[in-house]
Amino acid sequence: MDGWMGRMLEVDLGKRAFRDRELDPELLTRWLGGRGLGVKLLFDSALGVEPLHPSNPLIFAVGPLTGTPVPTAGRFSLVSRSPLTGTVFDCNSGGRWGVALKRCGLDVLMVTGRSPEPVYLEVSEEGARLHPADHLWGKRVSEVMARLGGAHPGAGVAAIGPAGENGSLMASVMNDGARALGRGGLGAVMGSKNLKAVVVRGRNRVSVSRPEKLSFVLNESRRWIKGNPVTAVGLPRFGTAVLVNLMNELGVFPANNFQYSRFPEAESISGEALEERYLVKRRSCWGCPIGCGRVTRAGDLEGEGPEYETLWALGAQCGVGDLEKVVLANYLCNDLGLDTISAGSVIGCCMELSQRGLVEGGPRFGDADAVLGLLEDMALGRGLGKELAQGARRFARHRGAGEYAMQVKGLELPAYDPRGLQGQGLSFATSNRGGCHLRAYLVGPEVLGIPKMVDRHSTMDKPGLTIFAQNLNASVDSLVLCRFLQFALSDEYFARMLEAVTGVPYKAADLHRIGERIWNLERLYNLRCGMDPAEDTLPLRLLREPASEGPAAGRVVLLEEMLPLYYRARGWDERGIPEPQKLASLGLAP
Repeated sequence: MDGWMGRMLEVDLGKRAFRDRELDPELLTRWLGGRGLGVKLLFDSALGVEPLHPSNPLIFAVGPLTGTPVPTAGRFSLVSRSPLTGTVFDCNSGGRWGVALKRCGLDVLMVTGRSPEPVYLEVSEEGARLHPADHLWGKRVSEVMARLGGAHPGAGVAAIGPAGENGSLMASVMNDGARALGRGGLGAVMGSKNLKAVVVRGRNRVSVSRPEKLSFVLNESRRWIKGNPVTAVGLPRFGTAVLVNLMNELGVFPANNFQYSRFPEAESISGEALEERYLVKRRSCWGCPIGCGRVTRAGDLEGEGPEYETLWALGAQCGVGDLEKVVLANYLCNDLGLDTISAGSVIGCCMELSQRGLVEGGPRFGDADAVLGLLEDMALGRGLGKELAQGARRFARHRGAGEYAMQVKGLELPAYDPRGLQGQGLSFATSNRGGCHLRAYLVGPEVLGIPKMVDRHSTMDKPGLTIFAQNLNASVDSLVLCRFLQFALSDEYFARMLEAVTGVPYKAADLHRIGERIWNLERLYNLRCGMDPAEDTLPLRLLREPASEGPAAGRVVLLEEMLPLYYRARGWDERGIPEPQKLASLGLAP
């Protein structure tokens, strides 16, 4: 299989050294870009390096479709080892930053080392340079974006806030305003390097190998997007918050640190309530026809969001039904550079420990003002907030109550109670980056009927569905496209788009094979960094305490039925370690 050309810029902050080099075309055809390419580069260059060591790289990577007319092709990935989980980690984000990097003629920007003083990195077609950032250190994200946007008109800006500077293990990297490389604490990795921001300005045209073929595929794709009720109606009108009432009705909207599977005040923090009371307008990422972003206004403040996960994390998870306070907490997280899911989750964990008498004078469920205060403390490293900033697993274990941390592999769980979603439970447990819904979004088939409806309470076929989704999503994350596009388009369309852009023949089966290769390399990375396969599990509450109400009442996650079958279908042994023959079939060294 022929390949295409790519370029990588390597920056060593400690040595103030820059190296621009071509990427092997075979590397691109086998790993594509984004997540896949980033994981391969991380594995080859920094296997076993501690997350906050200067040698742990930040790998910003675009995909072969980035900057082309393909819908949602404005995204990019950031890959590193997570200080929160210790696992391989990737995030991806929209906005225009990724397109700017691609227009610089780059596919990868790899940053290593540690600057002796705060700096920001500027990248353009002409090259790269470092600027002093003492005047930006300590500033919140909105001010940094305004200052750097003014100094570099038209550029994309990715920056950390105080949370990243102060080593919060749930620090995000924010870009283009309120877009976020949100999970896993990669903002802390950036802060440990004394790197405040990366400014990218590119103007080169992104070429397409077969424009006529691409135009034909895109015409078909747009019809599917416009004809799908999720991408044409639900997401454009209400954003991701459209899910709040639906999930609550199904009894899979966890509340009070997963003590309950329904939230009595869900209606008050729903997408419908958000639209009625706070919506200013819709906003789309670059090249996106869906437009799920929300510009909102609360009091004297205006910003983006909150998304579904944030409404849950800063709302139901903490027992808060005051929508205005949730909106303000979302703005605050964005400005401080905090992951809203992990931040809300760890506060909810703290509230339960307070409820149980394990945190003296701690916050109580429903106290919205306590949430706002703790967010500030978590970002600034003060008092109880400094403890919480280390994540729910560390916090709860330190308090002698690790079972009350709702996490997998150290990453806090998102807004779905898997006791009513068996496939999503398996997806959570087996995720390579910890408690994440996007590695395999089984809510699609189990709730939305996409691509087909399955029994959400059954374990039947869930290992196969999970593997199918994990493999395909790994490839889509490497193209790099938005997960929501998969509601409307099948794998065949992604393969046809890729072939039209690169000129390299691809079929749907090739994407699944590439995704399987990526998934297995991520597994190898985690195992070789010391991860115990026994971490493929869920909090005991979800395995032993039945849901108390709603359609899932009386149910737990039947993980022990699904996990052995998942390992077998993966070609792994009974411990969850890839078999040599499986690795050989994927072109991976045992």
